[in-house]
Amino acid sequence: MLPMKHALPTPAERNAVQPDLHGAIRSISKQAATIGRESAEVRGLIDDSSKASERSAQAVGALSVQVKDIHVAQAGIGSVSAAGLGAVDRVRVAVEDVGREVGEVVSTLRDVARAAESITQIALQTRLVAFNASVEAKRAGDAGRGFGVVADAVKDLAGKVEFSSKEIMRTVGVLDKRIDTLAHEIRFDANAAQQGEFHAALADVRAAVTSIIQAAEQSRTTCSGLDAQMTGIAAEMGRTGRALGAAMKRSETFLDVSEHLIELVAECGIETEDTPFIDAAIAAADQIAGLLEVAVANGSISVQHLFDEAYQPMPRTNPAQHTTRFVVVADKLFPQVQERMLALSPKVVFCIAVDRNGYVATHNRKYNQPQRGDLAWDSANSRYRRIFNDRTGLASARNERPFLLQTYRRDMGGGSFIVMKEAAAPITVHGRHWGGVRLAFKF
Repeated sequence: MLPMKHALPTPAERNAVQPDLHGAIRSISKQAATIGRESAEVRGLIDDSSKASERSAQAVGALSVQVKDIHVAQAGIGSVSAAGLGAVDRVRVAVEDVGREVGEVVSTLRDVARAAESITQIALQTRLVAFNASVEAKRAGDAGRGFGVVADAVKDLAGKVEFSSKEIMRTVGVLDKRIDTLAHEIRFDANAAQQGEFHAALADVRAAVTSIIQAAEQSRTTCSGLDAQMTGIAAEMGRTGRALGAAMKRSETFLDVSEHLIELVAECGIETEDTPFIDAAIAAADQIAGLLEVAVANGSISVQHLFDEAYQPMPRTNPAQHTTRFVVVADKLFPQVQERMLALSPKVVFCIAVDRNGYVATHNRKYNQPQRGDLAWDSANSRYRRIFNDRTGLASARNERPFLLQTYRRDMGGGSFIVMKEAAAPITVHGRHWGGVRLAFKF
């Protein structure tokens, strides 16, 4: 086994402390752990509330935009409807003009009918004259024969004229009735109790358009009120978000205090329930550091590639995964240390080596599964090649003290959360800080 580079006080050194002091310090450690656990729970709940508030604020913002769009659309409807109302009025005026013209046509047709009646009377009289002329021609004998032919022709012509005139009168009579009916329908009489069907229909259209204008105006008024209310709600949610942010910072202060107390207890040399996990994290960090130094020495990887920070996104991954130039070495070397640490205690949840930016090249095997395209499953089971740069992740990755102990709430997926502790120890390769080991365990 590779030698350990740093460790906590030995058991003999720990036992040298007075028993009474042991008990007091262990009590402080338990109280600090309790404070840390409660602080992590509170911080998690505040974080949930903050995210819910942020989502609600976004939803309110989107709704506010939609209300503004509705307001604009209703204004457009009102404008178009007002134009439609004007068009209805213009149609009514135009129809009234047509009605007057139709009246003139009726009058003209009646003049035509009267003229046709006069032509019929003239044709009748012409036929009588022609008949008389034909009788006189027959009395004259051969001398009146030519005149008789003319008289017969005139009589026939008069008969045709009479027939045509009567047809004109009949046709004009039919047209007169139809046009008079049309004129009645389109004529507008302000003093009449009931208008024609056309103007009644126009009146219905006008009433409907007026209702649309009124409804659009009422909707605009309502939207204006909603917009004002949502502006107030957004402002209130903004204040709530800021208050939650302040509460989050205060909860972090409690966490920092509890973690600092636990670290002080550990540094005093008193063994607590956290001590085996802290020792294990330190040992794992030393072993991985040794493996990496050997890899550099035998040429398996260069120092430049080992400290590569040019994370290359892996296509079609969600959550996003990345590769670096040291993943091959990590896949080969890290599991032998990481998997062994899982056997330390049933409380251990995971043990991983991360670089100083929180990048996990190789996770424990049970979390090292290829993505399936199911976000919930992938988030919980495909945790390798990912960057965890949250508060806990970065603090563990960038810690350069002998150890760091943190308390936090972890999302296990499906709405399930557990509060855990995490012991972290730095990984140093040839005097240069590479990252750290994160060993998480349950209370």
